[in-house]
Amino acid sequence: MISKGGRKVDFDWLLDIAAGVSWSKLQSIILNPENFISLEIETEELEVIWESHIKDKTPLQYLISKCPWRDIELEVSEEALIPRQETELMIDFALKKVSNIDRGRWADLGTGSGAIAVSLAKSLPDWNGHALDISNEALGLAKKNLKSIVPNANVKFASGDWWEPLKRWWGSFDLVLSNPPYIPSGLIEELEPVVKNHEPRIALDGGEDGMKASRAIILGASNGLAKGGWLILEHHYDQSEKITNLMKKTGMEEVSFEKDLSGINRYAICRKK
Repeated sequence: MISKGGRKVDFDWLLDIAAGVSWSKLQSIILNPENFISLEIETEELEVIWESHIKDKTPLQYLISKCPWRDIELEVSEEALIPRQETELMIDFALKKVSNIDRGRWADLGTGSGAIAVSLAKSLPDWNGHALDISNEALGLAKKNLKSIVPNANVKFASGDWWEPLKRWWGSFDLVLSNPPYIPSGLIEELEPVVKNHEPRIALDGGEDGMKASRAIILGASNGLAKGGWLILEHHYDQSEKITNLMKKTGMEEVSFEKDLSGINRYAICRKK
């Protein structure tokens, strides 16, 4: 199948996630060609998926409707952004910041498929959680993922724009995470077809300078966060200085940033006094 085009790394991923053929199993075949392994789906179905990926540049995650993320497997669809591996780091940073709080309140602003919300619900079982998105379709997907992975989680879902649906709880959030749309509008067409032609533009387009959503989230943090509450925000590779400066201007303290897997400043962190 790989002879028809595409990247070997993507085909290996497809074999692993869709067909149940892990890298270790592949290695055993390479070392011992006579070994036989069974696939979890028919080879014909695997071929159809791969050909669709090659022809239409459809993300493999959408074609098989699932995506591994941290220690979970999420259902995904074109209604929401595919969870990125780099965003997994936000959970690690967040848990370190609140390691001394047994019970609190968190929010995931722009939850999409619910990746962040599900991970927080798993890691902070005694906390109250809130997941919101402006897309009702994305919210439906997030609800399904939470119900299947953390069925007893205390998480409320809300539809709307950033902080506004959470007004009832303003001033009580100890931890807020967000991976908002942050790509400048003018750069959307430069993205790979697998992204620009299939992932929802509303989850990618951050306005003229890419910071429309980030500004709204930072400016709203003064009202939304509890005293001492943390905000962790993912942003574009060249926005770190602007984001952290805005956090400082709004009176936030302990403003800092963390790097992504490529060593690029990707996450801005601040705390309400």
